[in-house]
Amino acid sequence: MLLRESLEQREFEILSEKAAKSALSRGRAMEEEKCDLRTDFQRDRDRIIHSKAFRRLMHKTQVFLAPEGDHFRTRLTHTIEVSQIGRTIARALNLNEDLVEAIALGHDLGHTPFGHNGEDVLNKIHPGGFEHNVQSLRVADVLESTASRRGMNLTAEVRDGIVNHTGSLKPFTLEGQVVKISDRIAYINHDIDDAVRSGVISIEDIPQTSLILFGKSHRERINNMVSDVVRNSEGADAILQSENFKEELDNLRRFMFANVYKSNMVKKEEDLNKVDVVVSSLYDYFLENTHKLPEDLRAIAETDGKAEAVKDYIAGMTDRFALHTYTDLFVPKGWK
Repeated sequence: MLLRESLEQREFEILSEKAAKSALSRGRAMEEEKCDLRTDFQRDRDRIIHSKAFRRLMHKTQVFLAPEGDHFRTRLTHTIEVSQIGRTIARALNLNEDLVEAIALGHDLGHTPFGHNGEDVLNKIHPGGFEHNVQSLRVADVLESTASRRGMNLTAEVRDGIVNHTGSLKPFTLEGQVVKISDRIAYINHDIDDAVRSGVISIEDIPQTSLILFGKSHRERINNMVSDVVRNSEGADAILQSENFKEELDNLRRFMFANVYKSNMVKKEEDLNKVDVVVSSLYDYFLENTHKLPEDLRAIAETDGKAEAVKDYIAGMTDRFALHTYTDLFVPKGWK
């Protein structure tokens, strides 16, 4: 039988000296009895996978609003792709795959319905603004509670990786830094794949410098980007890209913003206005009617304030639940 202590010892024997070791974790906010079979990072991963917030990612927009095709990415498939890329990099660098997986699976738990467009609306109307990485940490710390525990009570390493997967701050573990670059590699490439398949762009539209450096196919681009990260991070104290790969990835990201993320073909102005109306209307309604929030969020309204509870409720909605709720509240029903 392979018990937790044996797994922890294996980490010291097998992993790089620069890898995070579960036995040396900075710990949890609330002390818990250790699991007999799983390390703390494995336990965090499992808590995230079994959470309601993780399941809801299946019905949250990645880029394409209300896609009708079966093959467009959702926030859940994006999360899985980040995890796969991150684990590949971690394995090649002999880092802690369990920690990478936990961070990757939890990094977007706080994302709004309707992708970044929903995030933009909440950021505009909620006092103090809204950032999905901060909300992801709030989901882990507060919202995914049980009768006996407030939040998931994740380790410091996983919490840090989640909140710093985007933004200017660097995660303090190499594993968190792996997820940060894996997120960018994943979304740029799978969004290209979706955009090409849907006819928004063609391969010929992509900057030639990117095609030459990264490759023309989805497989080639990811393989080359991952290989570059591994080559430049081997033995280093940070997760790095070569300068030409970093510059070209930034160039490709700018191309995607100009031609896909802000494209009228992907997000028509009237659809963006509808997102604004739906999210703003729901926010205003529940702010005035907090007694109609779910019981757990009514309790949060008492402790953290009405606006915080309403923001939590709206951010946790899936696209279809937000639309159904808006319809029930604001669209007149015909007589039967």
